[in-house]
Amino acid sequence: MSDRLDRRSFMQLAGTTFAAGAIGPALGQPALGSPADVASPIHLGKVAWVNDDQTADSVIKDVRELGLRTCQIGFEHLSTDIVAPLLAALKKYAVEATSISEHNPGRRIFDFYQGPLTIGVVPPDTRAVRIQALKIAADVASLAGIPAIHTHCGFIPEDPNDPLYPQAVEAVKEVASHCKQRGVVLLCETGQETPITLVRMIDDVNLGNVFVNLDLANLILYGKGNPVDAMDVFGDRVRGIHAKDGKFPTNPKHLGAETPIGEGKVDFPRVFEALKRINYKGSMMIEREVGNEAERRTDILRSKKFLERLILKTYG
Repeated sequence: MSDRLDRRSFMQLAGTTFAAGAIGPALGQPALGSPADVASPIHLGKVAWVNDDQTADSVIKDVRELGLRTCQIGFEHLSTDIVAPLLAALKKYAVEATSISEHNPGRRIFDFYQGPLTIGVVPPDTRAVRIQALKIAADVASLAGIPAIHTHCGFIPEDPNDPLYPQAVEAVKEVASHCKQRGVVLLCETGQETPITLVRMIDDVNLGNVFVNLDLANLILYGKGNPVDAMDVFGDRVRGIHAKDGKFPTNPKHLGAETPIGEGKVDFPRVFEALKRINYKGSMMIEREVGNEAERRTDILRSKKFLERLILKTYG
């Protein structure tokens, strides 16, 4: 199947894919009969990634073996060809995917010097190909009945008079418009800009389907704030969460250090209280990017227990 679908071909394929039911649940809410634990208002999952030497089946199997029933999933090389194997794996292991994560193509360097030049749709050199990749992600999400796509938009300029700012808004608007045609939401991950800058961009896009994926550590790692205070700015725009921890940067060239959950600067009890105030009911994806596979697995299992206790304490 071609990556690019004209509208007629897309609708024909979508009709075939979803003959048994609706396109998908509302963002963050489990569908009727979902494998998610409906007894809890927050469903813990994992940020999952399918590398070239992996399959959707093996990655989804790992999510289930960790005792998790939801995931946010990305692919090293994304195309509509992955829809069938992805759906098969999700069904086989009783796992729900809440969003398709897409950041490619091109290099991405997560620091304060090369980051603004390499991350998201802000850099002009890679903007067009990344917009196209995000449109494909929206096609995949819609065909697979997944309600959202997720990405880093990049270092959105804090100054709305910066010439790059309106370009970034137009880039996000083009992606969001395609998402809207496909019945999909666009989640913009926090971190590279202050919360009010992200809200400004979302308001300027003004399509009603662009929301916030709140990475609990990224605001700290980038020195842009903290997730508790950010909730006062984002409010109910938060439609996805990454559970991660870290420390503020002290080297002006490099981000702060990621830590295991509970060992950094994220005040998790206050975060959960803020989520309860806005009546957040949806997914929270554990993300651990440091260490080898065995270390990451151990940290994810520890994080799961830590977060489960907090959910129980906060929500009863």
